[in-house]
Amino acid sequence: MNHQKCIEMCNGLLRGELAAIETYRQALEKFPDPAEAMVLEEVLETHRQHVHKLQEHVRSMNGSPSHESGAWGDFARAVEGTAKMLGGSAALQALIAGEKHGIGEYEDALNDPAVMLTIQQIIRSEFLPDLQRNVSRLDTLKRTL
Repeated sequence: MNHQKCIEMCNGLLRGELAAIETYRQALEKFPDPAEAMVLEEVLETHRQHVHKLQEHVRSMNGSPSHESGAWGDFARAVEGTAKMLGGSAALQALIAGEKHGIGEYEDALNDPAVMLTIQQIIRSEFLPDLQRNVSRLDTLKRTL
């Protein structure tokens, strides 16, 4: 069975997750308060877990996982850099937008017939619920600023 299309889709999702990690690392500089930083660290950890699982899945299909975020990372850094200059609320809004974009990417993957059932199950049971929780947590944090 040719898994090339699924590998490509998973690597695209992986690049998005790598971009999210870069963006959260940058955003943490804007939030020196330990309670605020803890929320961002916990969200960051969900993206690290997604990276690990996507890498494993790509390897299981004898593919080579992406190691860089590519254009997504450049875009995410630019957006977050601009938001950081505007303040914490703007930074959080940019992070929320990124999480919602990720939800859309995973939903697109679910609709792609080339995406294997095993990764679809992980997307439904873990990745999408994680991102939805991330949006909620970031939105709550934003309301406290």
